[in-house]
Amino acid sequence: MTAHALVEVVLYLGLLLMLAAPLGAYMARIYEGQARLAQKLAGPVERLLYRLARIREDDDMGWQRYALAVLSFSFAGTLVVYALQRLQLPWALNPAHLPPVSPEVSLNTAVSFASNTNWQAYGGETTMSHLTQVLGLTVQNFVSAATGMAVLVALVRGITRKQSQGVGNFWVDLTRSLLYVLLPLSFVLALFLVSQGVVQTFAASTTARVVSPWQDSAGAKIVEQVVAIGPAASQIAIKQLGTNGGGFFNANAAHPFENPTPLSNFVQMLSILLIPAALCFTFGRMVKDRRQGAALLAAMLLVLVPLMLGAIAAEQASNPALNDLGLDSASSALQSGGNLEGKEVRFGIVDSAIWATATTAASNGSVNAMHDSFMPLGGLIPMWLMQLGEIVFGGVGSGLYGMLVYVLISVFIAGLMVGRTPEYLGKKVESFEMKMASLVVLLPAAAVLLGTALACGVPAGTSAAGNPGPHGFSEILYAFSSGANNNGSAFGGLTASGRFYALAISVAMLIGRYWVIVPVLAIAGSLASKKPVPASAGTMPTHTPLFVALLVGTIVLVGALTFAPALVLGPIVEHLQLQAR
Repeated sequence: MTAHALVEVVLYLGLLLMLAAPLGAYMARIYEGQARLAQKLAGPVERLLYRLARIREDDDMGWQRYALAVLSFSFAGTLVVYALQRLQLPWALNPAHLPPVSPEVSLNTAVSFASNTNWQAYGGETTMSHLTQVLGLTVQNFVSAATGMAVLVALVRGITRKQSQGVGNFWVDLTRSLLYVLLPLSFVLALFLVSQGVVQTFAASTTARVVSPWQDSAGAKIVEQVVAIGPAASQIAIKQLGTNGGGFFNANAAHPFENPTPLSNFVQMLSILLIPAALCFTFGRMVKDRRQGAALLAAMLLVLVPLMLGAIAAEQASNPALNDLGLDSASSALQSGGNLEGKEVRFGIVDSAIWATATTAASNGSVNAMHDSFMPLGGLIPMWLMQLGEIVFGGVGSGLYGMLVYVLISVFIAGLMVGRTPEYLGKKVESFEMKMASLVVLLPAAAVLLGTALACGVPAGTSAAGNPGPHGFSEILYAFSSGANNNGSAFGGLTASGRFYALAISVAMLIGRYWVIVPVLAIAGSLASKKPVPASAGTMPTHTPLFVALLVGTIVLVGALTFAPALVLGPIVEHLQLQAR
């Protein structure tokens, strides 16, 4: 571990927390209707939208109605994105005259963007028209992120309300998330990205003179290269802030038109975790106990920081296969050393490893390096972060409501150990909440493991892997971990555009998103209807270092017990084989 790496990690996390605290306070005021200046500026637009959609702001929904609104809205978005791909016509903002997308890839992409997964079984610049990118994918980047934020706010209301049958209004929460948070932040970030060189145009391509002309197979001299361009900056801003991750270009954030400079790289890394971190402060303010939000943030950092440092160390270590060839791969004043395969030289090992852990800790999924080229243990860390359920920061909204489910599980375990009825913030945690929490934890894990087992057992699954043995298994395991946990990043090496993976991962994405949202809203409704329980001498405080340690232990233990056998078959065996050379 170099001094440069430690300095950058400290700088990154320090700036993240400095920005997250005021943003979290602002979002709490937005959801509680107390952001007077923002509501004065954008309030007329908000009220106009309610009138046009015939929404009553004071219509308090029960959890069933709230869930139905979420599901119907997401289903409608899925249909729109599917139709845009299948009806991709040359005259409809399609300057490159790209043909319609195949049915299976269209379905996979529509499910992916509606579920905030943004798994991409296609190359953006060679598959999607500008109309599909702008009206379909970018819009879903906004509304899928806002949906996760709305569900979180509903759960927080369930915790704070007393004997209430309602958890809020989905349409109001969705509108406020979009209008007051995601749109203004994305506008500012998009302008910054354009200033760094990220493209934003409706032209199809441009030409560039090549540095070294060459001859093609027919003997013609090639002096120019056609380079795809498009309205990228507007999509990249929300892909990072909304923890979406879907790239405008196939190379994602490794593409110089998406991520041109070290400064744009650092700001995009901050954007990935900004809103998930800020929502911890929002939670503390909404439950009227800032220590609760601080405890959740501390638990997230206790998991993330060691794994981030571990990924950097794994990638900076010498590759035994290169050592056998007599190559010097040690870090020194003259070279970065370590494993640079699959990484952009302009970012290097440290920025690549920080991005890899940040993007998989959040359900972002954008990449600035090829995870398939990481060292075995370097690739294991992003994979395991996803398998924990995307709760270490996680997606905007979805990460924190997933973490709160683990809080309820931890409280329940603590209650069993001391023989008391478990409580959290004045609400008893009983059998119904535990049944719903079990679904939240078990269903995505089952989708990962069963999907991987199926893929390893059929020719359509194994033939798409680019490598044999443990590494090929890691490619398959990573794909289902990414899909079922709504991350969307790809390990690489796996051809996922075929019918089998397009459909199988679509099912995994649906389970990971909606079979989690519905139980979470059921927990919100159940808690909202309960009487508050006054704290007593036997009440376990949930803001102390002891509880944070219990929460982290629960998260790690569940992740270890669930996925350790699969990880042994993949990256751990590959690591041992590499070290035994």
